[in-house]
Amino acid sequence: MSESQGTSTLETAVLRSRAHAAWYRGGGAYAASVALVAVATLLCDLARPYLSPVNMVMGYLLVVVLAALFLGRRPAVLSAFLGVLAFDFYFVPPRLSFRIADKEYLVTFLALFTVGLVISSLVAKARESLDALRVRERQTASLYRLSRDLAAATDTVSLAAAAVANLEDSLGGQVALILGREEELALAAASSGFALPPEALQVAEWCLRSRRLAGAGTDSYGGDRLTYVPLKALAETHGVLALRLEEQDVRQDVELQRLLSAYATQIAMALERLRLLRQAQETRILKERENLERALLNSISHDLRTPLTAITGALSAVLEEGEKLNGSSRTDLLQTAREEAARLNRFVGNLLDMTRLEAGVLQLKKEPCDVQDLIGTAIATVEARLCGMPVSVRLAPELPLVSLDFVLMLQVLVNLLDNALKHAATGGELEVDAHVEGERLVLGVADRGPGVPEADLPHIFEKFYRTPVPEVVGGTGLGLSICRGIVEAHGGSIRAENRKGKGLKIVVEVPLGAAAEGRADEG
Repeated sequence: MSESQGTSTLETAVLRSRAHAAWYRGGGAYAASVALVAVATLLCDLARPYLSPVNMVMGYLLVVVLAALFLGRRPAVLSAFLGVLAFDFYFVPPRLSFRIADKEYLVTFLALFTVGLVISSLVAKARESLDALRVRERQTASLYRLSRDLAAATDTVSLAAAAVANLEDSLGGQVALILGREEELALAAASSGFALPPEALQVAEWCLRSRRLAGAGTDSYGGDRLTYVPLKALAETHGVLALRLEEQDVRQDVELQRLLSAYATQIAMALERLRLLRQAQETRILKERENLERALLNSISHDLRTPLTAITGALSAVLEEGEKLNGSSRTDLLQTAREEAARLNRFVGNLLDMTRLEAGVLQLKKEPCDVQDLIGTAIATVEARLCGMPVSVRLAPELPLVSLDFVLMLQVLVNLLDNALKHAATGGELEVDAHVEGERLVLGVADRGPGVPEADLPHIFEKFYRTPVPEVVGGTGLGLSICRGIVEAHGGSIRAENRKGKGLKIVVEVPLGAAAEGRADEG
């Protein structure tokens, strides 16, 4: 492997963080074990006048424990062997010789060496278990961080960035995330400075189709420098994870392969979650669209059927009962037919205007307009529908010419007057005012009807929205929406507010434009 036999990438990262890492590998560990035996021998020699030779065995056993704990199993075995020799040479009579006067010391030597081996084995296993626990802890922490960041991602871009950042930190290598379907794979995110070679997408496509590991350390495309891991989630494969790791790490370390599989599964499940979320949103949008279309069809069919029924009934009566009707009755029926035809024409016109606004093909033909003429023309247009209801007009003195599309702004005022007429209380009056505030013309159309609930005020300019006021007669719910579109096309704004006491007022603000500047220059 990349660092030592039996050590994975994550394990290597843990070992490097330990204080004894420099002594763990190579000949330094054996040199350290020799030095420990030498120190123990020196200390025992200093204590020789006060201790019997048998008690000095404990010092060498301590050396074995230290070597096993900090240097490894083999250096600990070496320290046990050297400890027996040093004990025999320096402290067993005759001293400074390997000859043994008392044969009982052979048992001591054998016990010292055996206990040293057992201690070194137990301590080494304990240390290896501790290292394994640290690696598992690091793996668990990295998986937790990855799952946390993936759960917080709301789109593919943030998810890919979170996945690359976490894997790069956990594995210590370079990572790239390739997403898409077959023959549509594209790089979603990658480590800084990590450029995929041109042939990488071909290997990634094979990995995606086969749903198997590929690249370095595997049996497929083993000559590639990268390792490719498919992102499998149920029946879907969302992409491929490309990593630059040591080939031996991938080929021999089963734990690393299992970890890569866990990473890939988490990323794939997160991508699956985003896909299902998008599907749910699309389904909800389709459902809302179907509901809107159903409501639209119901509204249009009702609003078309009502005037058509009136027109058909009036004309049928004139044709079938014409000889029996007097001139006044015939005139009333024809007048009804004409009014309903005009109502139908306005409805169809509103639909066409809304289509133009939504398509963005509305073209303004601005020209200097007199506000007084605009308001007067609008009132004259709706005069037949006022049925004697008074209209109060208050205009500020010396209003300037305003750059407007006269026809479209006339339609705005007519729609506002129609809306006010529907809301106006019996015996009330409509009020129209106009004045200038700064560089904007402010127009207001108000009534003394029941008003609109405060919760509904933000919605009255939406398409097909009708206020739930029982006294209000039906409508298409398009008039105010068209007004907003036309006013905003002029660069203005429109709002609704309840009046003090009773009634609703709709305020339109539009820029004065170049016409006002020209009027001022002429003055």
